[in-house]
Amino acid sequence: MDRNTIIGFLLIAAILGGYTWYTMPTEEERARFQREQDSLLVLAQEEEARRAEAELQAREPVLAETPELLAPDTLSADTGSTADSLRVARLQGQWGIFHPAAEGPGETVVLENAELRIRFRTKGARPDTIQLKKYKTYQGGPLLLADPDTGRFEWRFFLGNRDISTADLHFQVAERTATSVTFRAPTSLAGGHFDIRYALDSSGHFLHVEPQLVGLQEHVDPGKLFFQWQLWGLATEKHLPSQRQKSGVYYKYFSDDRDYLSETSDDEEELKGRTNWVAFKQDFFTAAMVSERGFAGGGSRLAIRTDELDSTHSKEYTAKLYYEATAAPTVELPMRLYLGPNHFGTLRRTEIDQFSKIIDLGWGIFGWMNQWLVIPIFNFLDGWGWSYGIIILVLTLVIKLLLAPLTYKNLKSSAKMKALKPEQEAITEKYKDGDQLKKQQAVMDLYRKAGVNPASGCVPMLIQLPILYAMFRFFPASIELRQEKFLWADDLSSYDSILDLPFEIPFYGDHVSLFTLLMAASTIVYQLINQNQMPTQQGMPSMKVMMWMFPIMMLFFLNNFSSGLSYYYLLANIISILQMTVFKKWFIDEDKIRLQLLANMKKPKKKSRWQARLEEMQKQQQQQARKGRR
Repeated sequence: MDRNTIIGFLLIAAILGGYTWYTMPTEEERARFQREQDSLLVLAQEEEARRAEAELQAREPVLAETPELLAPDTLSADTGSTADSLRVARLQGQWGIFHPAAEGPGETVVLENAELRIRFRTKGARPDTIQLKKYKTYQGGPLLLADPDTGRFEWRFFLGNRDISTADLHFQVAERTATSVTFRAPTSLAGGHFDIRYALDSSGHFLHVEPQLVGLQEHVDPGKLFFQWQLWGLATEKHLPSQRQKSGVYYKYFSDDRDYLSETSDDEEELKGRTNWVAFKQDFFTAAMVSERGFAGGGSRLAIRTDELDSTHSKEYTAKLYYEATAAPTVELPMRLYLGPNHFGTLRRTEIDQFSKIIDLGWGIFGWMNQWLVIPIFNFLDGWGWSYGIIILVLTLVIKLLLAPLTYKNLKSSAKMKALKPEQEAITEKYKDGDQLKKQQAVMDLYRKAGVNPASGCVPMLIQLPILYAMFRFFPASIELRQEKFLWADDLSSYDSILDLPFEIPFYGDHVSLFTLLMAASTIVYQLINQNQMPTQQGMPSMKVMMWMFPIMMLFFLNNFSSGLSYYYLLANIISILQMTVFKKWFIDEDKIRLQLLANMKKPKKKSRWQARLEEMQKQQQQQARKGRR
């Protein structure tokens, strides 16, 4: 990559950023658009209400005689009973055998334990408010898993051609204890009713849900009954765009690994197999549906949607789940709702298959590194009661000490390469106008005689990369850092701002994160020191450019990320600089290394298979090049 190419990329990025900023709608335009959408929604609701009223009036029975033709005494005696008959007939026409549950008083019931406080409404027998008692929003308010004023929580089924939703039925409280409640929707059939029992664990985050169709097997087809939950997550964190980026729908087939819908765009999926669980992940918290029997694949769907203009909600989640139900006089459709934090240990202790994978710790070796190295060390340090800023410092020291042998090996390899710099420059001068293949052969022969492997310094760096990426996944997902203060940062799980800008810089943001700024500066210092340690590689100017571009890219990329992550990278850079200084001063003698290499060059060396094969390939390339010139 030459200089012109890099300048071209930068210009393209500047043009795209400028165009994005120029075409971005103003606050007034966004507000006007939202008012227009709200007006259209109100009109649509009014039109739907008028249409429903017209259909209802069309279904009402017509009297054979009008009130004007009835005798006055008959009219006064039968007016009340006639009105009741009309009402009952109307309800029967609309609700069938469930018409006794079509009306009723609206009441609330509250269940709570040490972790949860859930308020239910008798209309719909649905949880109206789900509060996690030990957590607060960034603004300091109670943390709710769903917006009480939006969404639906319902079971839907058919009575003939009638589409019945429990959200529209009025339930009665049939049984109540300290941690459980049973709601009942009565029917006109003797012994026929729809029960929904909710029971909280005495401690923990599970709500057990047990719907039962009793005595209705001839009227309701269990295979066509499904549960639907439409949930609007609330903006609970410091930075709503970051919260949305880490919110999504996760699910697990019994016969496959955990999967998920897109977290960056609207998405939907039809379930193709029996599903163990479905989770609505909201960054640090989750509302999940778990079925031991499984949700059926045919017809079940999941969806997620984001309204970018909505500053109150994170995302809209929808799950339409059919049951693997059995036809019996009492049709039971049990499931559990997990309503709690995305804490790795808490999720793993549920013993639900792959439930802890709701937290994305990285794929493959990166996830293993977090699960078996980073998290155990972090949890051990967390037990000492230190502040999380100190815990991150000690965690960084422990990991850098574990990697110290690899760091030493990498520095020693670099010192060997640097010790051969005079010989490499001589080879370069000799072949500056000659055949480059011969130059490469001469350099490889130099390495062989000196006993230096140019790739040995890359292996330790490659081994350290999983740690760097594992940390990139670990810190933003750690609920332990949520709302934890350290130095100037008021929330280590989000960005730290020392300056709020009156405008937004494309791809950067509207604030300046100091930890990210210090991290970028320390990266530049580390690159400069490391560059002096490494020998100059001619013909590779793009590597030098990338060494400077990388800190700048990280400055833009991490400005909105977890300040705990930037703080860790800052500490890692500082400790790496100290390690290089200590190793070079007390453990790596460059003069001694050069003398050893010169002594090696005087001893006869046998070519390794790899070197012989490389030289053979170079000779073949050289012969083909000569043939091409002919």
